[in-house]
Amino acid sequence: MDFKEIKRKSIRVYDDKIKINKDEMKEILNEAAKAPSSVNMQPWRVAIVESKEGKELLRPLIRFNTRQNDTSAAMLVIFGDMKCYEYADEIYNKAVNEGKMDKEVSERQLATIVPYYKNFTRQKMNDVVKIDASLFAMQLMLVAKEYGYDTCPIGGFEEDKIADALGYDSNRYVPVLIVSIGKAIETGYDSVRLEAEKFSKWI
Repeated sequence: MDFKEIKRKSIRVYDDKIKINKDEMKEILNEAAKAPSSVNMQPWRVAIVESKEGKELLRPLIRFNTRQNDTSAAMLVIFGDMKCYEYADEIYNKAVNEGKMDKEVSERQLATIVPYYKNFTRQKMNDVVKIDASLFAMQLMLVAKEYGYDTCPIGGFEEDKIADALGYDSNRYVPVLIVSIGKAIETGYDSVRLEAEKFSKWI
């Protein structure tokens, strides 16, 4: 992937005849899941809303973003798992089995990390999973472009209702972002960015 060649724009209208098959969507998600996360806990959880019924359920919860919902191949609703540490054994054991980590190192890290995470305040855990899930979301959009699809990150939705509506435990899973995905039928808007000298400070 040549990042200088990636001209990603936020697309709001898609070809509603284009769908993404399950195997290809899994490939995109697996590539996106190579994003970094704190102590590799990978707290992102994704609801792939692609059916007519699912989109009808989502539509009243997404405020001014109904065009993306109505025309995209799917709406990817990204949550952060407040109990992501429950997957710690599985993650670290897999690393050991694949020869990417010594068993002793794995056991030592698990003994430290899991109690540490369990002692986080709800606000602290919320911050951690949202940062990590946002890294996943950005990587997802870049991977989608590499696969020939366009995306739009959506932050305007009913955060207090969306988990329950999609069958997630709202106490455990906090909504982070929605990413629409599909084939664009519009070019998207050109936008400007501040130069590095405006937002950076050398110390």
